[in-house]
Order: sequence, then C-alpha cells, then structure tokens
Amino acid sequence: MSAVPETPPTPSRPTVTEREARQVAEAAREQDWRKPSFAKELFLGRFRLDLIHPHPLPADEDAQRGEEFLAKLRDFCETKIDGALIEREARIPDEVVTGLKELGAFGMKIDTKYGGLGLTQVYYNKALALVGSASPAIGALLSAHQSIGVPQPLKLFGTQEQKETFLPRCARTDISAFLLTEPDVGSDPARLATTAVPDGDGYVLDGVKLWTTNGVVADLLVVMARVPKSEGHRGGITAFVVEAASEGVTVENRNAFMGLRGLENGVTRFHRVRVPASHRIGEEGQGLKIALTTLNTGRLSLPAMCVGAGKWCLKIAREWSAAREQWGKPVALHEAVGSKIAFIAATTFALEAVLDLSSQMADEDRNDIRIEAALAKLYGSEMAWLMADELVQIRGGRGFETADSLRARGERAVPAEQILRDLRINRIFEGSTEIMHLLIAREAVDAHLSVAGDLIDPEKSLSDKARAGANAGVFYAKWLPKLVAGPGRLPGAYGEFKHGVDLSPHLRYVERTSRRLARSTFYAMSRWQGRMETKQGFLGRIVDIGAELFAMSAACVRAELLRSRGDHGREAYQLADAFCRQARVRVEELFGRLWTNTDDLDRKVVKGVLSGTYEWLEEGVVDPSGDGPWIADATPGPSTRDNVHRPIR
Repeated sequence: MSAVPETPPTPSRPTVTEREARQVAEAAREQDWRKPSFAKELFLGRFRLDLIHPHPLPADEDAQRGEEFLAKLRDFCETKIDGALIEREARIPDEVVTGLKELGAFGMKIDTKYGGLGLTQVYYNKALALVGSASPAIGALLSAHQSIGVPQPLKLFGTQEQKETFLPRCARTDISAFLLTEPDVGSDPARLATTAVPDGDGYVLDGVKLWTTNGVVADLLVVMARVPKSEGHRGGITAFVVEAASEGVTVENRNAFMGLRGLENGVTRFHRVRVPASHRIGEEGQGLKIALTTLNTGRLSLPAMCVGAGKWCLKIAREWSAAREQWGKPVALHEAVGSKIAFIAATTFALEAVLDLSSQMADEDRNDIRIEAALAKLYGSEMAWLMADELVQIRGGRGFETADSLRARGERAVPAEQILRDLRINRIFEGSTEIMHLLIAREAVDAHLSVAGDLIDPEKSLSDKARAGANAGVFYAKWLPKLVAGPGRLPGAYGEFKHGVDLSPHLRYVERTSRRLARSTFYAMSRWQGRMETKQGFLGRIVDIGAELFAMSAACVRAELLRSRGDHGREAYQLADAFCRQARVRVEELFGRLWTNTDDLDRKVVKGVLSGTYEWLEEGVVDPSGDGPWIADATPGPSTRDNVHRPIR
C-alpha cells in the first residue's frame, strides 16, 4: 500500500454550463424501458388498467411474516417510544435505537441470509408508517438507513463480497447514511467537488458533505465523490462505502431544523480519508446512476410516512370535531369544517392506495415503477402537508399551540403544529417538488424525445434532423389517431366497478383525460420545441395532472380489491368516489392553468426583482439574519472543529 499523499489535491468547484449539467443528469438516468409502466402509458394517452387491475397482492408467507413483525413493532412503539420526549430533547434516546436494532428494524429490507428480516416493500412501508406515527424522527432514521443508505445500493450494485461484509452489520448493529449533497451542490451533481483520487490500491477522499441524515450517528457511509480521469481510470462521480470511524472523517456540526428535531443530520468533512478500492460500489463514473436507481424504490419511504400522518390527522380530526361544539352542534357538522374532514379522509384513502399499489408492483418487479414511485413521493408529500395544515385549522388556536402547552393546562397533548413542521421537509427531501416535476416530466416525454429529440437539438446536423423527422413522422402517424377516441367515451366501460356506488365514470374520465393530457403535451412540444424544457410551470402542471389521474386509478382499484375481499368494500367505494370527485375539480383547474396563467409575466417580475428594480418595496423592515455568507466555505483541508460523531452501541 502506498503512502497517503502529504498534500492532497485542491479540487475546485467544477464549472459547468447548463447544457453540460443536463448531459450529466441524462447520462445517469436509466435510458431504456424494458418493462411496462402504467404511469408512462398514462402520460402517453394510453390507460392501461390491465397493468394494475386486479390489484396485485403479496404472497401469503410474505404477508404472514410482515404482520408478525408489525405486531412486535406496534408493541415497541406503544411501550418504548416517547415521541414527546424526543421532541423536547431533540434526540432519540440511545436505548430506543438499541431496542430497534434488537427488534430487527434496521434490517427490515435486508435478506434473511444476511441477518435481516426480508420484508417486502409493502410491509417495510407499513412499518415506516407505524413507527413514523410514533416519532417521525425515528421513521427518518430507519428510512435513511435502508432506503438510501448502504443496504439498498449494495443490494442492487454490490459485489457478493461487499454484501457479505456489510449487510450483516447493517441488519443488526450498524447505522448507515447517504452522502451526496454539498454546501453548494443540491440537485446539480455535475458540480460535485468532493474528490476520490486513486492512490495505490485505494482512493483518497477530500471534501465536505452537507445534510448527512444519520451522519452524526452513522457507522457506515455511502459517499458520492468525483474520481479524476487519468490513465487506467475512466473517472466520474463514483460511489463508495466508507467507515465513519476512518481517520480524517469529522462530523463538524449537528444540524437543527424546524421539524424532525430528533434527526441526526450533520456536516461531514473528509480530509485525506483512505478508502480501499474494494469499497467502491460499481464502476467509476456509475455513482449518479447508482443513486438514481436506488431512489427509484427508496422514494417510497416518504409517502409511507405521509400515509401514516394522514391516518393520524384523520383520527384527531374525527375525535376533536365530534367533541367540540359550536352554535349548538359538533363543528364537524358545519360545512366549512366538514369539507376539510372529507378532504383528509378521501385523500388518506387515495394516498394509501397509491403507496400500496406502487409498493406491490415494486415487489413483483413486473413493471418499471420509476415514474410511479416518483409520483407517489411528489403527491404524498404535497397532499400530506395540506392535510396537516387543514388539521391545524380544524383545531383552531389549539392547532397552533404546542402539545406541551396543552398538557400543562390540562388538555389532551395533540402535537398538530409539530406534525405540520415535521412534514414540511418531505416536499424537499429526496428531490424537491420542483425537481420531481422536472424528473417526472423528463420520463413522461421520453417517447417523444426518443423519436423527435434530434429535431429540437440545435447541435444536431441537418442529416440527423432529417432522420429524426422521418422517424417522428412514422411514430406520430400511428400515435396521434389513437388519442381521438377510446373506452372513456363508452357509457358501459369499466362496469365491473359499479357496486352500489358507481366508480366507472371516474375510470372513464381517467381514460379520456389521459388522452387529453397527451394531446396537450404534444401541442406544447410542437409549439415550444427546444424551449419546452424552460417551461417549468407548464411541465409542473402536466405532471400534477398525471399524479391526480394515477391516484384516481389507484383509489378505484383499491376500492374494488377491498370489496372483493369483503373488507370495508362499501365504505372504500364511498371514499374512492369522494376522492375522485375532489380530484376531478383539481384536474380541471390544472388544465385551465396550462394555457391561462401568469408564467410570462412572472418571469419579467423575477428579472426586475433580481436587478433591484423593486428594491424600494423592501423598505420599512429590519433583517434579523444579519451578516455572513449565504453558503458556508467548503474548501478541502483538515477540520478545525470538534468531532460530534456519536456512534450508538
């Protein structure tokens, strides 16, 4: 083994153009669609109900194993977890973490041959919803550990030796974290500055990582770093498993947030940290692909906890609104409050439908669910936040009051304001809503770009454009006529969804609207061509329409599943009907805003704001934020701060 260089290279922040950044992201995404995708077909105007109905179900043995673990986990949550204590002390007690390890909760997704529980995605998500209702901070701890931490990328890309080395540790004793974000790099990984310089039989890491969830207590880290291109090294962003106790690894700060106060999230510095080549996951340059592929199913953990939050919001709304009287009757019976309760109930049903359907499809591995998982994350995080906000409104002044204050004056300690704070991060975690809009939109128009992309690429030659034009002509000659008519126009279509309550009109609406959505997308591409990618407001609305249609489909299919099993079928049909009617109102509003909006004017106002044209509007206030850099210095080098790393044994 050669010696670690005395003076590490000083990596400068890569300077990249917008086009180069897009090329890096494009190279990292999965290029092919080898399996069918319900959501992809939906965006293309093809309502493939056969891909999701009859609703897929877990195998009996998987369900039995999952239910047995959920029973143990529920007992642990009820007897060992004090969510109020975690909120007050902003820390999960060590004994709780140890108890979760002994229960096997850190190995829920790890195969039994490596000491894990081997739960399916369906039951893993049910477990996260359960534990997240006891403490969202614990839900985040377990999710970050096995949805994006060491277990998932090793499961997908690790060598057999790596699996045998690290997975048993992750299943029972060690906590893992995922480190991608840097102080000046969020959703633009092309500018990643952390380096992994080849040296002998390993690499030397230098750099700083921000918002390392679990990083404060982690034993193992998945780190994304840039390998310089050199002889024998293709270079590029690469993934490594790093021991958190390695020399040169310093956790410089434990970050604090408006919510998830027990989250062990920090700033981690690497200074001349040696990592064996055997700890590299995949090949050099595969890091972003590994990260994105990991997130394809890893993103389902967030909507799982959103479902749990919705269930709790519904419980509190029901109990409080029945007990609280106003003007001679329970507040629930006043329409202004009742509409909020109906929204929470219907949306919780739909979110669980989206989550369970996506999770079961992930378990069966028959479909490509990259869009479904992304839609579940996007829709779940947005709708859960709205449900929590409505709960606070229903509770009135008590919704704004903390649980401790309520308890101190003798009332039930309902942490409504806390759940609102805790849920807020889900609209940012693992891809902000804005980034999710762009990611999903890219996948939704993939078929168009694959046949006509060269037509709108300014760098393509005339001959390339001619070939693309010919290919596009063939594709659209077959595709466009199919957008004119379909089963959604037939009164009797989807009649098997009529049982007392008739859900078939909603499915016919989804079929018609998916074709309308595809026509709108095609028209926009024809109109804006290469400028389409700059129309982020339009693309966001397109994606939001698709999300509503997916949720409507999932809700109807779930209702029919429950009816066929004799499991609250009548009530499920009622909830699905209510949700679909609410969703249709939102869809029509979104369609109206596709073409009638203030996007162009907003861009002009933004330019004025940035140029200082409206700076006079800011007069009359003081700025409590004071001075200081907007982005902390992340220059590589030795740490000058105390190490706050706190491994839990």
